[in-house]
Amino acid sequence: MSRLVSLYKSLSDEEILNLRNHIIRSEGISYLNSKDEGFLLKLACAEKIEEIDRLAMTVSRLGKRCSDPQLNQFEYVYSDLKDGIMDLSRLSFASKDIKKIVKQMEKFINATSDLYSGLEILAEMEVSEQRLMQWKTYARSFPGQKGNSDLFDQKIMWQRQQVRYLRQVSLWGQTFNKTVSLMTRTVCIVYTRISEAFAPYVTVLILPSPSHRHFFSEHQIKFYPDSRPLILSPRVSPLPARHSVSTVSGPISNDQSEQDSVRFWSRELKPLRSKLLKENRLLSFRILEKTVSANINNATCCSGMRLAEQAPASTVGGSGLAIRYANVILTSDRCMKSLFSIDEYTRDDLYHMLPAHLKEVVKPRLKKLCRVHELGKWEKISLVEDWAERLNQIFSWLTPMAQDTVKWQMERSFEKQNFDAKPKVLLLQTLYFSDRRKTERAIVDVLVGLSCICMCGSAIAEGFGFDPSKH
Repeated sequence: MSRLVSLYKSLSDEEILNLRNHIIRSEGISYLNSKDEGFLLKLACAEKIEEIDRLAMTVSRLGKRCSDPQLNQFEYVYSDLKDGIMDLSRLSFASKDIKKIVKQMEKFINATSDLYSGLEILAEMEVSEQRLMQWKTYARSFPGQKGNSDLFDQKIMWQRQQVRYLRQVSLWGQTFNKTVSLMTRTVCIVYTRISEAFAPYVTVLILPSPSHRHFFSEHQIKFYPDSRPLILSPRVSPLPARHSVSTVSGPISNDQSEQDSVRFWSRELKPLRSKLLKENRLLSFRILEKTVSANINNATCCSGMRLAEQAPASTVGGSGLAIRYANVILTSDRCMKSLFSIDEYTRDDLYHMLPAHLKEVVKPRLKKLCRVHELGKWEKISLVEDWAERLNQIFSWLTPMAQDTVKWQMERSFEKQNFDAKPKVLLLQTLYFSDRRKTERAIVDVLVGLSCICMCGSAIAEGFGFDPSKH
């Protein structure tokens, strides 16, 4: 439910405009990932379709546990929605009813989060209560030992009452019918919103027609509460569509071939009446580094393959180095902010974080820095100032992408209960689809620059009071 609300919020007018006008045009994404807005929007669409498909499957499985037979058949509703044979005259992203539903789901999410926190606190207090009872038993043997546990008894009693209340108002105390009915309608509206926002760039997306007579095909579903008839209309005007677009991320040119292509698979539900979610229909986005084309491909289904796992070998994510490089960048950024607290062990740790092939690139560059000791003080000052300015400029666009890479990974970690319903980081904001050669070149420049500043910066600072980290 929290992921569904998060996806709903990420499709608001403000978020879509921020994606189109700021995120995809940021310096780091334009240089490392792609300058082509069409490619980046296709990437964002593929990730959102993958997410809503996964949520729809989960809601469908929960629907099997409902007593309402209409909720038992949600997989057919979602299949009809994706086939464009569903009447959406009552469904609108901006309607008051859906806003009430989202607000109600947020209350359930917050109450459930408070319940989990309350249960943890209560468990700790009950352990303390057992110890207190043991102490009371022991204290009876010594008349001089007295203690007052009234305040603690009041606190644990209040905590138990709070937990009982939270169980009633959270998802813990709700029926499957009520909970699933809220999510089914939201899933349909979220998918429709994705189609509205990204259909100009992904031609395989079917925008459901609000005038279609065939309501939910052979299956109808009841929504709670019923909504008033509303006209479905796009909320954001699309950008001009392109027939051929370039996706090369910067000045480095690469040879284009079929081997450099990547296919994005969407876990669509296949509308088979005889089998329930046994097979997936293939929705393929074939994205080349020079041209982008979207088409239905009826080849063998690549079941379970996620978007992040489909990055080409020429990218950081395709090489399996996204998290590793993100940690190197973030560590380097911290070193830049505290240059004079860097010791030899910190530099060694940073160097050992690099893969073997990158160490071979850094070694000759670092050996050339030995000549720095032959320079005069004023030459060293000029060199440090140049490197400090250059590194600050690199970190201004490289660090946010490294932070988003780590954040993207943490938001999708199964080891952590995430009740945050805020819009999440998109894959295009991370290093997963970044050009590996350019990313490594930036990392090498950062490491060489830091080494140069450390080698001559300390002597300069002692003589002139200059702090490169504050430049």
